[in-house]
Amino acid sequence: MKKFFFLAMTAVLFCSCTTKEAKIPEKKGSSGKTLELLVVADRNVYYGSTQALIDSIFSCPQVGLPQPESRFDIVNIPMSSYENSEMFRNHRNILLMDVKPGNPDKVYLHVDEYAAPQVVVDFAAKSNESLNELLRQHESQILEQLYNAEHRRVIKAFAGMPGFEVNEAIFDQFGFRLMFSKEFSIAKQEPNFAWVRKEAKDFGIGVLVDVFPYRDTSIFQEKNILDRLDTVMARHVPSNAPGSYMGLERRRDGQGQYLAPIVLKKVPFEGSDYCVETRGCWRSFGDFMGGPFVSYTLLSPDKKQVIILTGYVYCPRNKPWTKRDLLMQVESVCHSLKF
Repeated sequence: MKKFFFLAMTAVLFCSCTTKEAKIPEKKGSSGKTLELLVVADRNVYYGSTQALIDSIFSCPQVGLPQPESRFDIVNIPMSSYENSEMFRNHRNILLMDVKPGNPDKVYLHVDEYAAPQVVVDFAAKSNESLNELLRQHESQILEQLYNAEHRRVIKAFAGMPGFEVNEAIFDQFGFRLMFSKEFSIAKQEPNFAWVRKEAKDFGIGVLVDVFPYRDTSIFQEKNILDRLDTVMARHVPSNAPGSYMGLERRRDGQGQYLAPIVLKKVPFEGSDYCVETRGCWRSFGDFMGGPFVSYTLLSPDKKQVIILTGYVYCPRNKPWTKRDLLMQVESVCHSLKF
C-alpha cells in the first residue's frame, strides 16, 4: 500500500490510495544506517543559509543525551546521483530539495514510495528563500514522519526475530502488546509492573512498564510524572553496588536549572488520546552508572488506566554503539504498543 501526504504553504491535505487486489507485493526493505538522513540537493541549493537551516534542524543535538549527539547523520548527494541510483532511492529517510523558478512552493510527502519503511519529503520550491520558509513551517511535521519511519524500521526488525515468551508474558499480564526481539528477557515482574532488558557486552538497554488506575489529569503534570518515574525506578531497578538503585538525574545548579536537562512535551501516540513524552538522564544512587532515558505517560483507550513506558540505555564506552541509536531501539519498543 502506498500513501501520499501533501503539505502546502497554507494548508495540509492528507490523502491515501489503496487497492483491492488479493495480494499487494511487499516492498523491499529500505537501506541506510539508524538515524541517517539523505539530503538530495545540488551545491547551489545546499549551501549558505539553507545548509545552515537544514543542519540546525536535523543535526542539532538530540535532547536528553549525556554527551552531544546529533539528531540525524546527514549525507548530501546531488540530484543526478539520486535519479540514477536505485540504492539512494531505497534509503529510509530522504529530503529532496528541488529549487526552480517555476516550482509551486509546495512539499510532497511520500510514505514507502520505493521501499519500506521509508519517508521521502519532496520540496518543490521557487527559490532558496521559499525553501527555507517551507522548512521552518513544516519542521515539526517532517521530524515526526522521519521518527515514525525509524520506529517502524526497528519494530519490523524485532518482528523478524520476535521474543515470543517475553511478548506473550507482557500480553498476559497487561492485555496489550509490545514488540521485543528474542535478545530481551524479563528481569522482573510484579503486579502492575514489568522490567524487560537486554544485556550485551558493551551496553545494557531496557523498558520499564508501569500501569495504574487513572484518576485525574494531575498525573500528567511535570512533577507528578517525574516523582512517579523516580519512585518506580528506585523500587524496582537495583544497581550493581549493594544498596544502590536507579533514579532520575534531577540535581540542579546554583540557578535552579537541571544539570542534565529534562524535557517534557505532549506528543501524538497511536491508540491513546493523550501522551506526555519525557526525556532526560538517569543515574545510580550509590554507584557510578547513568545514561539517557525516554518515557511515555499515556492514557489507555478506555480512559481507565495510565501506562508509563520507560526505555533506558547504559552504554559507558559509546563505541561501537551510540547512546542515540540504542535509545531509538527502546523508544521504538514503546511505540510498538498495541491495545
